[in-house]
Amino acid sequence: MQKPVLLSLAAFLLASTSAWAASPPAYDLLIRNAEIYDGSGGAPFKGEVAIKEDRIAYVGAKAPETAASVIDAGGKAVSPGFINMLSWATDSLIADPRGLSELKQGVTLEVMGEGSSMGPWSPEMKRLETQRMGDIKYDIAWTTLDEYMSWLTRRGVALNVASFVGAATVRENVLGEGDVDPTPEQLAQMRRLVVEAMEDGALGVGSSIIYAPGSYAETPELIALATEAGRCGGMYISHMRSEADRLLEAIDELIEISKASGAPAEIYHLKQAGKTNWDKLDPAIARIEAARAAGHRITADMYTYTAGSTGLDAAMPTWVQAGGVENWIARMKDPTTRAKVLAEMRQEKPDFENLYRHAGAEGTLLVGFKNPALKPLTGKTLAEVAKERGVSPEDAAIDLVIEDGSRVQVVYFLMSEENVARQTALPWMSFGSDASAQAPEGPFLKSSTHPRAYGNFARLLGKYVRDEKTTTLADAVRRLSAYPAQNLGLKDRGLLKVGYHADVVVFDPQTIGDVGTYEKPAQFATGVRDVIVNGKLVLKDGEPTGQLSGQVVRGRGWKGWADGGCRVSAKDWSWAW
Repeated sequence: MQKPVLLSLAAFLLASTSAWAASPPAYDLLIRNAEIYDGSGGAPFKGEVAIKEDRIAYVGAKAPETAASVIDAGGKAVSPGFINMLSWATDSLIADPRGLSELKQGVTLEVMGEGSSMGPWSPEMKRLETQRMGDIKYDIAWTTLDEYMSWLTRRGVALNVASFVGAATVRENVLGEGDVDPTPEQLAQMRRLVVEAMEDGALGVGSSIIYAPGSYAETPELIALATEAGRCGGMYISHMRSEADRLLEAIDELIEISKASGAPAEIYHLKQAGKTNWDKLDPAIARIEAARAAGHRITADMYTYTAGSTGLDAAMPTWVQAGGVENWIARMKDPTTRAKVLAEMRQEKPDFENLYRHAGAEGTLLVGFKNPALKPLTGKTLAEVAKERGVSPEDAAIDLVIEDGSRVQVVYFLMSEENVARQTALPWMSFGSDASAQAPEGPFLKSSTHPRAYGNFARLLGKYVRDEKTTTLADAVRRLSAYPAQNLGLKDRGLLKVGYHADVVVFDPQTIGDVGTYEKPAQFATGVRDVIVNGKLVLKDGEPTGQLSGQVVRGRGWKGWADGGCRVSAKDWSWAW
């Protein structure tokens, strides 16, 4: 009489076992044996991180469910992906969507828009952009900034991308490249372009006001644009009017713009350029911290090298550059104008930002030409080229711009190592490469670069955190992830936290470091093993997987957010999600 019962029990157990076996794993990916730095700045802890689709599903000591795939971190550090606060990957990601120089450092978000942005562009701006392209060439299939970002991610990129709208781009769209002031009607048009970009997801307004045409903007114009950014939940971020002789006055202007507009403000790549300005770090810190103590959100970012990289336009007065590079070159072919430019380049205290004067000809390294005939000069100093040609360094600089048809990319040696080290410890400091995302292949072999393109973030964690102990690893991770995400007002990014986007890095604190040098910059950093972007493994055991899971990361004014859009005043924002 027991047989039917036993058979029923057996059938039940078999059915239950089959159902259990058929149930899918709760997680797509599980990282085990991790030393977890969650981005908060708190002490690390041993545990596991689980991912489901593009979100973090578990962070803790032991995940309660199974996963389809498992990564054994082997005791290595696991942290949120790093945020590059100043990226020039705008066209390099078109040429190579993998962004390997960034991925191999643990970067998962590229923030663009220092002064200029990939929209909004007028037809004339598109024409000039196409005409002026260098090693990387592409068809411009967009007009607005959001159209560019969406186009880029539809094509596929390994990294997340975000952008400020460029103050110079908005100015050029309405006023052209001349040294002119906007009428009230033109300024209203510029403000409308900022609002449109903000509602499309821009993070704020970015300015770069040592360069033409951005340098032609006066403070009230910048306040007007920053006001629109602020009431749309964004910030004002600036390569200030000076990082050298008038550094302190430039900080004062940035703070004034922030106060008047109501928008938070950040200083791009804070530095003290030129030996005569190295003693300005303490008063610079004092100004920023006084503003912060008074309730103003003033922050900064930096790169971790003593040399910067820009063009020879930062060696010449901006009045000669009015109207664009073509007019700049035409003027310098006139002997009278050339003589005036030479005289101003040699002035001890010029009224423009002359980085060449602080670096000197020996400290000006030529790294990027457009003209194939000049590319053999790559890697030489301006002093060497001037000597070979039998001319002064200033004459050589002018001749190179004329011959290349571009501003010519250079590296300027400007900063104090002691100051760089001190800045890495500042609690309100984030980090940006001020470089593109590259690989030592394809079009990137046609020019050189600054080693920061390959090593900026790894250098922080290796040289400064591990070797020199300027700050703790937990705090450095915080200022590479959660802190910039909070400053930018990003939603659900920057922390290893349930519900947040799964941007995750596995790295070895004992081996992470930069390798590139100024002579051979194109060398990948070491120590980053795995990188996950929006839940997909894009770097595995240090090599790209082919996954292109990057997304557009939009700011708080994006009309796609339930609580997005533009408010009456920037003060209506709480500045925290």
